This record gives sequence, C-alpha cells and structure tokens, in this order.
Amino acid sequence: MTWRGSINVSDRIFACLPYLLPLIEGLVFGSYLLRQFPFLQVILIPLTPILAIYQAVPFASLIVFFALFLLVVRNEKISHFIRFNTMQAILFSIVIFLCSILLQIISPVPGAGFAIETITNTIFIGLIAAIIYSVAQSLFGRYAEIPAISDAVYMQVR
Repeated sequence: MTWRGSINVSDRIFACLPYLLPLIEGLVFGSYLLRQFPFLQVILIPLTPILAIYQAVPFASLIVFFALFLLVVRNEKISHFIRFNTMQAILFSIVIFLCSILLQIISPVPGAGFAIETITNTIFIGLIAAIIYSVAQSLFGRYAEIPAISDAVYMQVR
C-alpha cells in the first residue's frame, strides 16, 4: 500500500537497511540450526564485518536502537515508508529480546534441552521469514503488513 506518497528506489533501499538489526540480534537463536546445517552459514558471510563491529562496540544494540528510533522514526522529514520499516525492524528486535527472556526462564528446567532447541529453531526460522518478507515488500515498494506488529507500527509512525 503506497498511500503515503511515491516511493523511489533510494527509499526502497534505505527501508531495507534497518532489518539488519533484528537479523544480527536473532543469529543467537540460529546456533542449533546453523550447526546442524553448516551450508546455511555461507549465506551469513556478508554479515561478518557488520557482526564484528556490532560485537566490538559495548552496548551497540542499545545505541543502534535509540539512534534508529530518535533519528529516523521520530524525524518527520524522512519518508513515511522508511520510518515505517525502521519501526517495524525495531519491533522485531523487541520481540527477539522478549524471546531471549523467555528462554532464560525456561533454560534452568532440567531436561528442557530438546524443547529449548525446538523453540530457538522456531524463533529463528520465523524471524528469518519475517525479515525476508519485509525486505522483499520494501524492495517492491509496498508496506509489509504483518498482523499485530504492523498495527503497532502504524500507531507509532504518524
């Protein structure tokens, strides 16, 4: 839906970049899956320099979170399309954080190894699917409508 104005090619590209944040933060959940299928690690090779910088800077996730929220989402001079996708990527990161808290609660339970592996694989596959869908929609110049998340984004982005 492009009812907020025309979307040019640069807007489409810049709208895809914030999805690197949840992708990098969600790699933790892919550890079991990436160990079982090592050929999937080849796909993540382009992220290596970004991941190295992200891990080298203390509190990088918090800095990037506030920078995106304050400098992009709240800046009305930036295209609505870019602000929408940035806020959606931020909400993906919040969901990842909540899932990590859930796993920290479940992990001390004895015998929960298989359940934790299944949950982390499910979270990782769901996250990758949502990111691929959102990036593809952004490249096509359409808003990625994901139930509940997109509604929350529309409430934040005017």
